[in-house]
Amino acid sequence: MNKSGIDQDALIAKFAQATAKQGETLRKTVSEATLRALQGRELTLDNIRKVLKSVTQAASAGAAQNPASTVDVEAMLGKAFAGMDAALLQTVEAQRKALQQFIDQGLDLKDKQMKGALGHLEKMEDVFFTTVSKATEGAGSTLQAPWQQVLQSMKGKGTDTGAQAGAAVEQLVERARTALRDGRATSLSATQAMMDSYAALVSGVLIGMSDGLRPVAARADAGRARRR
Repeated sequence: MNKSGIDQDALIAKFAQATAKQGETLRKTVSEATLRALQGRELTLDNIRKVLKSVTQAASAGAAQNPASTVDVEAMLGKAFAGMDAALLQTVEAQRKALQQFIDQGLDLKDKQMKGALGHLEKMEDVFFTTVSKATEGAGSTLQAPWQQVLQSMKGKGTDTGAQAGAAVEQLVERARTALRDGRATSLSATQAMMDSYAALVSGVLIGMSDGLRPVAARADAGRARRR
């Protein structure tokens, strides 16, 4: 297991041995491995990038070793991307819940650290695409084209992560307006203390989240519809 918390050897083996009928199994395996790794560290953008890079490299290495002539490599890599998307969707929800706690306690969205945290939430889809794209640069010539097709297709459709992040930001802004109308406020020292522990708090929220993937995905669909 490397520093990102991903057992790359296990993932490589899964992709190397996968058959054409095991696409959904690959997606679930990647999603679970990615989520476990994200739960095992503070949820900073740097840590998210490390986990995504590790998963992408493992999927590439395993796909390159798969000897089956019937396997659609592009479809296989697409399942890897979808698995990471499903895990990131959970992290977006964890960030939304954490920021909602701050807003409900009276934190102003104009606060520098709050603006930074909200900005990170808005960047999640860009971070996702950029990290996976960079991680595929060393994947080998046979995998470059399939990965590019996957990325182009997903950029056209948009990810669940991006849709949910957009919906979350809209919800948080509206909640902040409500808090402002209600006259909620908190002290500067309390604001600083809470925001200093933001990454750790989000990690705790993510760990505490049970299987909320289905309702989260539904909200992501709604968010994507609003963006169109």
